[in-house]
Amino acid sequence: MSDKVANMWGIHAGRSGEADNLFLKENVVALGDPNLGDVSKLAASREDFKNKFKQLYPNEKPLANAVWAGQTYRFIHEMKKGDIIVYPSKMDKKVHIGYITGDYRFDASKVYPHLRSVEWKKSELRTNFSQDALYEIGSAQSFFQVKNYADEFRRALKGQNIILPDTEIAAETTSDFVQGQIENRDFERLARDEIAKLIIRKFKGHGLERLVESILKAQGYTTYLSPEGSDKGVDILASPGSLGFGNPRICVQVKSGDTPVDSPTLNQLIGSMQNVKADQGLLISWSGFKQSVEKEEGPQFFSVRLWDQDDLIEALLDNYNKLDADIRAELPLKQIWAIADIEE
Repeated sequence: MSDKVANMWGIHAGRSGEADNLFLKENVVALGDPNLGDVSKLAASREDFKNKFKQLYPNEKPLANAVWAGQTYRFIHEMKKGDIIVYPSKMDKKVHIGYITGDYRFDASKVYPHLRSVEWKKSELRTNFSQDALYEIGSAQSFFQVKNYADEFRRALKGQNIILPDTEIAAETTSDFVQGQIENRDFERLARDEIAKLIIRKFKGHGLERLVESILKAQGYTTYLSPEGSDKGVDILASPGSLGFGNPRICVQVKSGDTPVDSPTLNQLIGSMQNVKADQGLLISWSGFKQSVEKEEGPQFFSVRLWDQDDLIEALLDNYNKLDADIRAELPLKQIWAIADIEE
């Protein structure tokens, strides 16, 4: 089956991404609800699935049971080997894309026991996709079909330009599709996607170093920003106090590239810390870190901190009102309040 005619599905790993390790380390996608048991022998009828859910959850709202039954039915009977699966991870903030390679199986030893095998092919930063495509895979359902922006994910699979030149990607606009489908989405995640897109458009390269410096100054540090160009492993120096003579003395390295940072970059920062007599280091990578770097997070806990894209945005939001006026002018944001999901 070619990619063009293969069905495309989206899936989430639980409300907080708790099945992320299962998905990515064991190369599967899965649905929860151990109470269902092995439903492979249940007749291939939506009505049978609805009746099973009604039997298990008689006090649940009929619509909720119907939705869960429909998702489970499609996961088991409609999704086929060769179909494309799209998984937006809440843990590494990437969109993982692959192919379904196995039929349904049940494993009672797992919290998410309803499984399909996957061959993961591509992992892309969320910011590489249009906002409309991110809205579509931000579905409120755990398992759903991807239709309207499927071509973006197909292009990602092929290593092509994900967003075509004539696609409208401005953060402040959304399509009619989005306006019609926006209910019950993860608004906080989607808002951060828009902020991330704006940051990387306006603060790529040395600009991201300027943004980080402004955040550190807002946190009370006196800073030194290296000139644009070769920095010999030192992008920013920071320390407390009006003159910057306090402790801790921090050496900062900022990477705004499209690939995760590897161990040599971490080792370069540690060497630079020694050269400038810094107490601690801060390594910031817009595209995250390779596993070799993440493994060092514990051993380096008292000397180095790692910030990925979300950590940087969190620090930005926490200190936004204290940022330099020119930075706020380039990155205009406003805070809104909304009622939290009481189930979270």
